Amino acid sequence: MGCSQVTIELTADEALVLSHRLEKLQMTDLSRVVDDPAVWAPIHRIAGTLDKALPEQFARDDDGRLEAARRRLRPEV
Repeated sequence: MGCSQVTIELTADEALVLSHRLEKLQMTDLSRVVDDPAVWAPIHRIAGTLDKALPEQFARDDDGRLEAARRRLRPEV
């Protein structure tokens, strides 16, 4: 099973919110948050893939789009 691939599909909102969170995670000391170094490579790979797929996340209105995406994803209580 070592070389098989897994495909994950996300909505644009999910991808934007996850990308932002992974960016923050990568800017911390990963060893404090993720105690298994084997997990670091997949975190970096997913974050890099999202960065390439979401070039608009670096646009000037990113904060507004991010907050709008978060609102749409939050469960209504």
